[in-house]
Amino acid sequence: MSYPPDPNNPYGQPPAAPGYGYPQQAPPAPGYGYPQQAPPVAPGYGYAPAVPQSMPGLVMTTRVLLFIVGGAQVLLALAFLIGAAVANDAVNKSGASSDDFISSIGHAAAGIAVVIGIVWALAATLSITLGAKFGRGGNGVRITTIVYASIASLFGLIDLVGGISQKVTVNIVFGLIWVAICVIWITAMCVRDGVNWFNRPRY
Repeated sequence: MSYPPDPNNPYGQPPAAPGYGYPQQAPPAPGYGYPQQAPPVAPGYGYAPAVPQSMPGLVMTTRVLLFIVGGAQVLLALAFLIGAAVANDAVNKSGASSDDFISSIGHAAAGIAVVIGIVWALAATLSITLGAKFGRGGNGVRITTIVYASIASLFGLIDLVGGISQKVTVNIVFGLIWVAICVIWITAMCVRDGVNWFNRPRY
């Protein structure tokens, strides 16, 4: 007959550990047979900026303005070239000799009109080409647009200052509109959406 152990007996058997006599297993060390949980990553850290899926609004506005300006420049080029041809024909039909002062002035004016017409034609070509390349063009298109708008804005400022000093309303209005368009172009190419658009990966 067995008796329950006396808890006050120093020679008695020590009480069994909890768990009904079976040793407890230590929890497995992390990384040994069990997947470790990845440490949390701060949002936005180490990730590339979001790639725009469609052309940003300001970039699209710049593209439309480039096409509109290019069309206006084509009309100006045609106007100057036609005017030069008409002036040259009028001088030839006037019967004045080539040494006549009026004849010289007429031919010189026609030559200047031809040069201005060619300049407008080149500007129209650049405007339309840049606008057409906005869909697939890279960073070179963006930089070229910035340079083009910066140079064009100088002419707008000259026209604006001249109109203010001479009090010519047409020059003031044209200068303001042209400078505003150039500012839109430059802003669209420098903001984050514009930079991301032209630096996006192409497959």
